[in-house]
Amino acid sequence: MSADPGSVRYPVPSGFLAARLPAAALAAGSVGALASAVNRLLVSRGRDPHTWVLDAERIAASFTADRLMRIGGEPVQGFAPMSGFFAAADGWVRTHANYPHHRTRLLAALDLPADADPGMLSVRIGELAASDVENRCADADAVATRVRTEEEWAAHPQSLAASAGPLVAMAATGTYSGAILSVADPVRPLAGLRVLDLTRVLAGPVAARALALLGAQVLRVDPPHLHEIDWQHRDTGQGKRSTLLDLTTAADLDTMRGLVATTDVLVTGYRPGSLDRFHLTGDAPGLVRASVSAWSDRGPWASRRGFDSIVQAASGIALVEGGEHPGVLPAQVLDHASGYLLAAGIVDAVTRRDADGLGRDVSASLARTARTLLDLPGRVASPAEPLAVGPSAAITHGAITTARPALPGYSEYPFPAHDWGADAPHWV
Repeated sequence: MSADPGSVRYPVPSGFLAARLPAAALAAGSVGALASAVNRLLVSRGRDPHTWVLDAERIAASFTADRLMRIGGEPVQGFAPMSGFFAAADGWVRTHANYPHHRTRLLAALDLPADADPGMLSVRIGELAASDVENRCADADAVATRVRTEEEWAAHPQSLAASAGPLVAMAATGTYSGAILSVADPVRPLAGLRVLDLTRVLAGPVAARALALLGAQVLRVDPPHLHEIDWQHRDTGQGKRSTLLDLTTAADLDTMRGLVATTDVLVTGYRPGSLDRFHLTGDAPGLVRASVSAWSDRGPWASRRGFDSIVQAASGIALVEGGEHPGVLPAQVLDHASGYLLAAGIVDAVTRRDADGLGRDVSASLARTARTLLDLPGRVASPAEPLAVGPSAAITHGAITTARPALPGYSEYPFPAHDWGADAPHWV
């Protein structure tokens, strides 16, 4: 996450994102990585690089947008009642049930009725070993993990697999015969780039939103039967168009393949391999295929569902932050940092593609980002209460108030999020 010398100035340590682990350093490093990648693109096109002065408050505001956000003046709910820490018979587990289908699977995995409440869930988990809860949920495609120490996680096969590669992996693929990206406007250096966003919560959407901030045309595609949580879409959908396609139908699958054939970048955030059956990228030479996952694309947990909170719990972060009772980072830092790191990799892949004519596969994972956070210097024994961000770090459009961009020099995103699924499935 080092910057080009003299091109990115990092903020002095502050009380924003205060934690036992150096969460603020990871956050600033990830945003700085994107700034450095933009400078490499500018230099490759004969333009002067920017001098970026990162703002700790703006970064913290973007990373904690769930607490800053208001819809019609009202705060939003970050986690559903059945998402959280629960005491098992021999330890702790962390569940994630923000989506209705995940709640349904969680209850079924634990032999609870569909109308069970959080109290019933707590009692049931208390009857089971933490590993039993974890295994039951994995078998049912529900989302829960045993809370581990960082030493336990370091020895786990999935940790070893996820930590083996670089923070952002990149590999060259097929040749490209398209036009080189010209940079007419250094503030919008990705203007003319087409990006398909097939991602959900939160790292992938953050990555694609960063590309939109830099001028790319971003089209987010969702399946119509999996409605996105509204506040998350209002935050991470800024600067994007939003459309719905059901890839199980022939017509929508043909439409999607047509979009892929005419895009520059495909960003996916589903589990590794889950979209392979649709054969979307066979005729797309030079495509930059970017992906982000919870656990990485290798190891025994590669196909498991996961979210930032789940990775924090499994990797030891929760016990570092909490002690006997698990705690949390002051934001979904793994998600947001992974998103900016992936965006930086995408910008570098575009820069390299124009130089050598090769497409790229770019990948990041929350588990790999977690390993980086755990390895960073700067832990403290007793952090101060995180400072609250001020109103200048927020912006309001109509009924929606949300955070300004983390990248300095941009007061807001190109336009507020469109209604979910409101756009036609084509480029403009």
